[in-house]
Amino acid sequence: MAANLTPQYYAAEEEYKKATTVEEKIEALQEMLSVIPKHKGTEKLQGDLKRRLSKLKEEGQKKSKTATYNPFNVEKQGAGQVVLAGYPNVGKSSLVASLTRAKVKVAEFPFTTAIPATGMMPYKDVSIQLVDTPPFNADGAPTGLLNTFKRGDLLLVVIDAGSDNCLEELEETLDFLQEKRVIRPLGENSAADAEVDTGRRYIPYRIIATKMDLPQSRENLEIIRELKPELSILTISTRLKDGFLELKQTVFDDLEIIRVYTKAPGKEPDLETPFVLKRGETVIDLAYSIHRDFPDRLKNARLWGSSKFDGQAVARDYVLEDGDIVELNLA
Repeated sequence: MAANLTPQYYAAEEEYKKATTVEEKIEALQEMLSVIPKHKGTEKLQGDLKRRLSKLKEEGQKKSKTATYNPFNVEKQGAGQVVLAGYPNVGKSSLVASLTRAKVKVAEFPFTTAIPATGMMPYKDVSIQLVDTPPFNADGAPTGLLNTFKRGDLLLVVIDAGSDNCLEELEETLDFLQEKRVIRPLGENSAADAEVDTGRRYIPYRIIATKMDLPQSRENLEIIRELKPELSILTISTRLKDGFLELKQTVFDDLEIIRVYTKAPGKEPDLETPFVLKRGETVIDLAYSIHRDFPDRLKNARLWGSSKFDGQAVARDYVLEDGDIVELNLA
């Protein structure tokens, strides 16, 4: 059977041939696996691509163990890592400074942020990590920045609504992130990234329009919404501290996390330090997050919150909801 390879596959293959680093080769191979037609005629080629990808990943892991400090490799902390992305002077640093206690550099001139800077945003008994990043533009991005984006749990694409060029900068930013396979191209089928085969994942994102206190911002935003009705845009003014609560709630929802509180038998629940789980996780996931031995020792669990009545016994595979209180009884 003929392979019938597509133009997209040949384009990715060309990127692989041009790649000079392990990361670039991995990205190209993932793209080749993503777009290759899935039928019997390509099974051998798919197997070869997967072997090459596995070998490169092992090589990359070995290099990372011996590599020197990389400022673009930001260790995840808190309930989720939210990375800000955008052109120079769109207000990323001001936003991080306003929402956290981080001492980030805020200035009116471009490229003030040279390496990623982090801060913790408190919300609903948890802390969410915000990562301020160096700017990029249509000409490219600082080396290492794309990996910072791809390791995040959520991307905030920031635009300056007061700029006369905000529409063009938004389009160029989205085009750049789609081209680099950081975010899913608009209209692409959710299965098109072939995550199971390639290990790639697209980063979910939100668009944040800053500087809404400027007189021209609302008119600019109306134009963007008229021309780009498919885009959901949140509005912020760091000077007026307007839009912060909606942004925090949206980030919390987009991270798809829940807070689960615990209590010891016969005692009051601990309502100050919840365990953070992903939406859809269960009692057994909670047990494992507390201690890896707990799932094997778990006899039963009782729940207050989303159950029919307080203190109801629930199964190990019971799906937890945000705000649930769980009592684990161990053998």
